[in-house]
Amino acid sequence: MEKVVNMSHWRRKLVLWMVMVIQLSLFLSVFSTEIHARKFLKDNDINTNDVRLHISDRQVIIDNGLVEVTIENPSGYLIGIKYKKMQNVLERRNHISNRGYSNFLKYWDIVWDGDSYDKLETKHVEVITQTNDIVELSFTKTWNSKNHGKTIPLNIQKRYIVRRGISGVYMYGIFERQEDFPKAHMYQIRIAFKLKEDKFRFMALSDTIQRVMPRSEDRVKGHCKPLDFKEAVLLTNPSNPKLKGEVDDKYQYSIENKDNKLNGWISDHDSIGFWIMTPSNEFRTGGPHKQDLTSHVGPTALSMFVSTHYTGTEIDTFYKEGEAWKKVFGPVLIYLNSASLKDDDHRKILWNDAKRQLSEEIESWPYNFTRSEDFPHSQQRGQVNGQLLVQDRYMDKQLMQAKSAFVGLAPPGEADSWQKEGKGYQFWTQTDKIGRFNIKNVRPGVYNLYAWVHGFIGSYKLDLNITIQPENKIELDTLIYDPPRNGPTLWEIGIPDRTAAEFFIPEPYPQYVNSITNDGADKFRQYGLWDRYSDIYRDSDLVYTVGTSNYSKDWFFAHVPRKIGDDWYRPTTWQIKYNLQDVNNRGTYTLQMAIAAASFAEVEVRFNDPNSDRPHFTTRRIGYDNAVPRHGIHGLYRLYSIEVPGYRFLKGSNTIYLTQTRSDNSFEAVMYDYIRLEGPNSLNN
Repeated sequence: MEKVVNMSHWRRKLVLWMVMVIQLSLFLSVFSTEIHARKFLKDNDINTNDVRLHISDRQVIIDNGLVEVTIENPSGYLIGIKYKKMQNVLERRNHISNRGYSNFLKYWDIVWDGDSYDKLETKHVEVITQTNDIVELSFTKTWNSKNHGKTIPLNIQKRYIVRRGISGVYMYGIFERQEDFPKAHMYQIRIAFKLKEDKFRFMALSDTIQRVMPRSEDRVKGHCKPLDFKEAVLLTNPSNPKLKGEVDDKYQYSIENKDNKLNGWISDHDSIGFWIMTPSNEFRTGGPHKQDLTSHVGPTALSMFVSTHYTGTEIDTFYKEGEAWKKVFGPVLIYLNSASLKDDDHRKILWNDAKRQLSEEIESWPYNFTRSEDFPHSQQRGQVNGQLLVQDRYMDKQLMQAKSAFVGLAPPGEADSWQKEGKGYQFWTQTDKIGRFNIKNVRPGVYNLYAWVHGFIGSYKLDLNITIQPENKIELDTLIYDPPRNGPTLWEIGIPDRTAAEFFIPEPYPQYVNSITNDGADKFRQYGLWDRYSDIYRDSDLVYTVGTSNYSKDWFFAHVPRKIGDDWYRPTTWQIKYNLQDVNNRGTYTLQMAIAAASFAEVEVRFNDPNSDRPHFTTRRIGYDNAVPRHGIHGLYRLYSIEVPGYRFLKGSNTIYLTQTRSDNSFEAVMYDYIRLEGPNSLNN
C-alpha cells in the first residue's frame, strides 16, 4: 500500500513539472516573438520621425529618418539617397557616357527632334509643402525662345515628395507647352537611375524574371562579343564566370505597361532593395499592351513614360507649332527596403515586401497628398460603368459575354487609335465573367471608350464622346460588339489574342542563351530566334495544311526572310493548303488576316496562282515596331479583311500564298495573330 501511495506522489510531481515546462515554453515563445517583432520593426524601418528639410545654395536635403534624399540646387538632379548604412545607393563615380551625361546619378531626360537629349536641368526650387509629415518640392524651368533649338521647348516642373514613415521618395513631372512654342518631336520621356555597381548585382522584374546580372564592364571589348545589334552581346569573359556564354540584351527584359508596375535591384551584401513602383498606367502611352524597358545592366533602373519602343514612329509624339499641351507623368515611388543579413532567403523577403508596398500604393491611388492642381485627387475624378457583350451569329445565336475583355477610355480617335496615342491619358480595366466593367478614378476630360475581346478579331469603339467631370458616375447601357464577320468559318489558324505567342517558337541556339528567359512563357525573348527559320526551312518555305498541321508546331512565330549567306536574305512565301467541298462562284469569300507585329514588311496574298504578277492583295510596306530583334511577341495590331470573289477558288484542293517581300535584313518581318477564311454570307438579314 505504501508503494502505491509513493507512486501517486511521484505522478503528481511529474504532472506539476510538466505544467511548469509548458508554461516556461510558452513564456519563451512569447518573449522570442516579441524580440523578433521588435527586430522586424527595426529591420523594416517602422518609425515616426518628422520629415526635415534643409536648403542650401548647392543642395536640398530631405530626411525622414528612414531615407535622406539629396537634390542638387537648382538643377533638380537627384544626387543622393542615403539608406541604412549605405551612404548613397546611387553611383557616385565620375562617368561620361556616349550621351554626354556626366556625374549625375538620377535624371529625367527627353529625346527630342532626332537624337537630341535634354536632361531637364531646372533653374529654381520652390517649397510646395513643408510639415512634420510631408515635404514636397518643385524644381522648375520656364522655356525661353532665346534657347530655340538648344533646349526642349517645354515648361518643366520636377516634383519630389518625402513622407513620414515611407522609406522612399515620390517623383512626378509636370510638363507644359504653350501656344507660342515651336514644333517638336518628343520621342522618349523617362526617369533613369544608375545604382552603385559594386553593390547592386541582382535584378528582379517579376516572380519568374529574377537573376544575377552582368556588370557594365562585361559589355566592353575584351569581355564580350557584339551581336547583330548594339544592345546585344555574348558574354565571353565576364566578371562572374557563371555568366560566360550567355547573351545580354536590355530588350529581353521589356514588359507590357499593364504588368510593368515593379522593377528593381538587390544588394546581396547589404540585404537592401531598390525598387521603382508605378501604381497607375494612366500617364503612360500606347495603352495597356505597349511594351517598354525596365531594368538592365548598369545597374540601371528605368521608369518609362513615353517611347517609340515596339511601335516605332507610328505612335504620336509630334507637337505642331502652336500646339498647347500639358501632362503629369507620375507620381512613381522609389522605395527602399532591407532584410536581416542572417536571412538566407533575403531576396525573397525583399521582393515580397516590395510587392506588399506596391499593393498599398495601388490601393492609395490616386494619391491625396500631392499638392498640384494638375493632379486631381479621387473626389475630383469620375468613373464609367457598363457591360460589354459580343454578337457573332456564326458562333452563337445568343449574345455572348465579353469575358476578360480590355475596356478603356482614351482620347478620341479611330477604333484602334489608342495603341498609337502618345499625348493624353488612358484608363483601362478588364471585364468580369459576364462582361461588366468599372473604370475608376478617371481624370476630367473628353474620351472615347474602346475595347477588344480575347477570341474575337477587331476592335470596339463606342460612337460617342464621354465627358468626365469631378465626382460623376456614368452608367452606360449594355454595349454590343459586332466583330468583323462576313460569313461562316471555313478554317482558322491561331487564336485572336493580338500576339503570336501560340505559334511555334523554336529552341534558341545553344551558344546564344539567356537562362532567365528560357521559361516556356518567356521563350520568345531568346536571342537569334529569327535565324532559326533558315535552319528549319533550308530549301523551301513553310507549308501549312489545314486539318493536318498544328499551328503550335507548324506555324513559325514570325514571317521572316530566309538567310542564304552572310548578310544575304531572300523573300519567303508561306503556303496554306486546304480543301473546299463546294465553291460558290458568285459568292464573296473573306480572308481575315490579323497581324500582331510588322517592321518594314509587306505581305502579298495570292490565291491558287503563286506566279501571278500582281497579288490579289498587298498590305504595302507596313510597320516600324521592330518587335523581332527586340524580343517582343507583338507590336501594333492590324486587321485586314480581304474580300475574294468565289471564282478564285477551286472545288477540292486550294492554296493561299503569303509572300513577305522585304528582305534587306532578317528583321523585316511580320508576326501573324490569326488567319481565318470565311465563306459567303449564309444568314438571312
